[in-house]
Amino acid sequence: MPAPTRAALLACLRAHRYAVEASTGPAAGIQAAVVGIAVLDTFEIVFDTIATSRKALNLEEDPRIALVIGGLQGEEQTVQYEGEADRPAGAELKELQDHYFRVFPDGRERLTWPGLIHVRVRPRWLRYSDFSSNPPLIVEMTATDLAHLV
Repeated sequence: MPAPTRAALLACLRAHRYAVEASTGPAAGIQAAVVGIAVLDTFEIVFDTIATSRKALNLEEDPRIALVIGGLQGEEQTVQYEGEADRPAGAELKELQDHYFRVFPDGRERLTWPGLIHVRVRPRWLRYSDFSSNPPLIVEMTATDLAHLV
């Protein structure tokens, strides 16, 4: 079976406003949390958190992050996503925030929270699984594959 189209994969990711993220750090070990996500056309993901949260501190030490999107409420399409996290600044941050606020308009109100940050995740690898077909469609893609997906 062929890989999903760019539009289909983005639609699958954007159908979900939340993901389970996992990170690791020397103090906290492995940590997982639910985060609200916005997905860009580049397959980058942005979420907000507090700078003193375990996930933020972990990502400062080790920017590798994994997310699971979908499948939490019986959906038959899921995405396992691995990438690198960073904290953009300046105009780049403003652009990411604008995208995030389109998904989470209440995010503007959170800007007043002390220590609120926005984290961008750039994909390195993902596995798309669609268990609604027989046999199931399971496709692994690297960042390069995603960049060339039509």
